Amino acid sequence: MIISQLNLTNFRNYHHVDITFSPHMNIIIGNNAVGKTNILEAISVLALTKSYRNGNEMDMIRFGKMKASIKGKIQDLHSIKRLGIEITTDKKTVKVNNTVISKISEYISNLNVVIFTPDDLEIIKGSPTIRRNLLNMELSQLSEKYLVTYNEYNKILKTRNEYLKILYTNQIADQKYLDILTQKLVEKAVFIYQLRSMYIDKINQHIDHIFQRISGDSSLMILYTPNIMIHSYETELLTEEMLQIYSKNRKRELAAGMTLYGPHRDDFSFFLKNNDMKIYASQGQQKSAVLAYKLATIPIFKEYKGTNPVLLLDDIFSELDINKKNKLLRFISKDIQSIITTTDLKNISRKSLVDATVFQVNNGVIEERS
Repeated sequence: MIISQLNLTNFRNYHHVDITFSPHMNIIIGNNAVGKTNILEAISVLALTKSYRNGNEMDMIRFGKMKASIKGKIQDLHSIKRLGIEITTDKKTVKVNNTVISKISEYISNLNVVIFTPDDLEIIKGSPTIRRNLLNMELSQLSEKYLVTYNEYNKILKTRNEYLKILYTNQIADQKYLDILTQKLVEKAVFIYQLRSMYIDKINQHIDHIFQRISGDSSLMILYTPNIMIHSYETELLTEEMLQIYSKNRKRELAAGMTLYGPHRDDFSFFLKNNDMKIYASQGQQKSAVLAYKLATIPIFKEYKGTNPVLLLDDIFSELDINKKNKLLRFISKDIQSIITTTDLKNISRKSLVDATVFQVNNGVIEERS
């Protein structure tokens, strides 16, 4: 899968820009704060319908304008599609081949992306919410059923939490309704647990090899840690186990007024040589580990979607030494499209750049270098 063309109108600092990307490596060079990251953000919004950056969506509209648009020409093994997203002050419209798509679950996966940004160090150092959001973003691209199920889970979870509060203040309220909500919640939770566990297992099949290739270090693994003890991921056994947990802890949940168990409280951790990297790793090791994690998702996309995702790497070379910079570029496969931002190409070997198309950004203008 590749994005061959990108068209932006009134997006961030760009008035209008048209970019034709190479199907291989694309490197966008420019000083800080000139709009390099905005290009990657636009591609991620085109893929996922929302930005990976924090902030109000209205901030993506160029100052003084009423709407922004992102358009892209997407090619895979079987088709060519034209995707479009229009953002106004009160709504967001997504289109495939000029047809408006009302359900996000039917839109996502038209363009698969793997994104690495400087903020991704928070995947190791930050809160469990960050890691859960990452899993949800990746699995939603791989499986429409996962996205639908996860949204349904959150709706049931909200209703269950509200009813737990009612039961706490009103002892005569019907507890059978709580049982119905619990049964429905467990049905969705089991599927979410199963896909997350399978996905982490597949990450672990690739991550250490990649980590060795780009860092020279070894023995990296991801540990999936649900907030319940799971003895089996077989559907019937896990269903029964979860129902027992909710039954045993009903009084505790009533007192708390919220659902205390389930995949909405999942987490996972990075371990290097059996040490938790949140505590026992340098920032350079953490960056290499997160990068290895992101690169480990690529063969999973290839397995499940039949095509590689587009690889987006923002400010990738900062804090990497010369050796690791060149190792990384050599590692990135020629059969995947990559779009990389950096301030310069100092100490990058010509051999690493032989198939690269280089763009220069300056004052909201992007041009291909000859």
